[in-house]
Amino acid sequence: MDKAVVPPEKKQYQEIGDDLRSQIIAGHYPVGSRLPPERNIAETYGVSRTIVREALLMLELQGTVDIRQGSGVYVMRIPEERDVEEDRFLSSDIGPFEMLQARQLLESNIAAFAAKMATKADIDNLKRILEQEQRAIAINDTSQDNQKMFHLVLAGASQNQMLLATVESIWHHMDSSPLWQKLSVHIESRAHRLKWLSDQQTILAALRRRDVMGSWQAMWQHLENVKNSLLELSDADAPDFDGYLFESVPIFQGKVL
Repeated sequence: MDKAVVPPEKKQYQEIGDDLRSQIIAGHYPVGSRLPPERNIAETYGVSRTIVREALLMLELQGTVDIRQGSGVYVMRIPEERDVEEDRFLSSDIGPFEMLQARQLLESNIAAFAAKMATKADIDNLKRILEQEQRAIAINDTSQDNQKMFHLVLAGASQNQMLLATVESIWHHMDSSPLWQKLSVHIESRAHRLKWLSDQQTILAALRRRDVMGSWQAMWQHLENVKNSLLELSDADAPDFDGYLFESVPIFQGKVL
């Protein structure tokens, strides 16, 4: 008999975001209404305002709320109950390298497009996320998921909801994949987090310059670095190893062959 798959533990911001989402569905906050201020939410849940910001950003990425600087957070739509169950269609038999390959092909082009489309608010949000991660690394705080947030906010900076939804779907696959969770835990060390932070600072710098090709190359290289780190930690003889997939998409001078 196959072992039951234990879903990965949710981060604090996800739990708070899900709870706020449930309150919106229950009618506590109708469309157009404003959620309580960040400090009030933080006091209610006994967490930092940084965690609350991540929870609200998650809801904004889902299209549930709109965060308006200097004004507040407003409900934009009432989520449907079936949205909560959307993970059911996700398959856990997709290999971690196949997921990473999909991300590399997709997110590199999204980064290039975002270099043209990103607003000042998008750039500021990305900068804030990297600053949060830098502080989190300094105090060895692992409760935040700034890596995921950076990639989702960058996808949103394309101003294309379909691209954002596609990137969200890939992350859902990763979050629900025991193979990915088992492998990726090895690249969450302080040294790796510092490396990813450096990579993402390079991506952000290219976006701020509106450098289309530079943004593409920076994202490609970042995910190439993740891939190489994971390959070093993998057992190539394991039956579920799918790292060979990357050999089918080599790059030469910054271009996919």
